[in-house]
Amino acid sequence: MAEFLTDSVKTAYDQFYTNDQTAWRMLGAKYKAQNIVDVCKDIKPTKVLEVGAGDGSILHFLDQCSFAPELYALEIAQSGVDQIRDRKLPRLKEVQVFDGYKIPYPDNSFDLIILSHVLEHVEHERMLIRELKRVAQYIVIEVPKDYRFGVDKRMNHFLSYGHINMYTPTSLRFLLQSEGLEILNDKLSLTDPEITRFSEFTIKKAPKTFSSNLKINLVYRVKKSLGNLLGKKKQEQFANAYTVLTKKSNQDIHIF
Repeated sequence: MAEFLTDSVKTAYDQFYTNDQTAWRMLGAKYKAQNIVDVCKDIKPTKVLEVGAGDGSILHFLDQCSFAPELYALEIAQSGVDQIRDRKLPRLKEVQVFDGYKIPYPDNSFDLIILSHVLEHVEHERMLIRELKRVAQYIVIEVPKDYRFGVDKRMNHFLSYGHINMYTPTSLRFLLQSEGLEILNDKLSLTDPEITRFSEFTIKKAPKTFSSNLKINLVYRVKKSLGNLLGKKKQEQFANAYTVLTKKSNQDIHIF
């Protein structure tokens, strides 16, 4: 399947992971790892593979919390693989470069596969999902909830960082269930004020004032309170990310 990952895409990602954004990636990974732990609380995986592991930020936190005895990683970018290896994580058994689609392990090699903030970048998403099913019983997927009304007017913004797919919780569940996966657990999450503050005041260099900091906290609390009060539909509307744990289903799915 290597032909589906073009040379231009491979070259673009090869030098993607540099030390310039380490603090930003680590901050986001702290919350992504917690989402994974939360939805997987009822399973006890031994062998876990992260596909599209980036620079290993999520693996760092999963290793720290003893999420599983054995961790493995695949990443298309050589720069990411190099950074993962440099972390020298005690529970990391192996990290490899891969072509973005073909997972170089036999059937049923893993208890759990993690795909965090990857699917929105994948051109042939169903092909990848079928490959994940081949090698693991459980799959946990997290995607950003980029979709909003009028998102097509911001196409260049999303394409600038490789988001070619848009998901809502409903559309992601449909995709996964139509590929023969059973939904076991899920979680909607808002961007934590800690991340918003870092983005605004450190990355965008916005002036850090009492009122701007207060606004960030207030917006977060209002959305959280309204979601809790008005139910899941409103929570899905406000959510910034959606995390879902699935397992192989016995249901026979036919796509014509």
